[in-house]
Amino acid sequence: MCLAIPVRIVALEPDAMAVVEIEGIRKQVSVALIEAPAIGDYVLLHVGYALHKLSEAEAERTLAMMAEAGLLASDELEASP
Repeated sequence: MCLAIPVRIVALEPDAMAVVEIEGIRKQVSVALIEAPAIGDYVLLHVGYALHKLSEAEAERTLAMMAEAGLLASDELEASP
């Protein structure tokens, strides 16, 4: 089973790379598989690759479910609708 995590793009970098963030953790990832990535976009991240764009509402729902299941540490995410 594979797990992809919703993350938000916070910076775009050369060579189809971007910096994404979740719970204050930032990581450089490839966005080569995403059409027209932009700062603020939510994407599904799997092993260093952004695989798919998500709406903000979908990302928040998924992160809230993950927090409820104890997979995330942020209390802020648990309060999301």
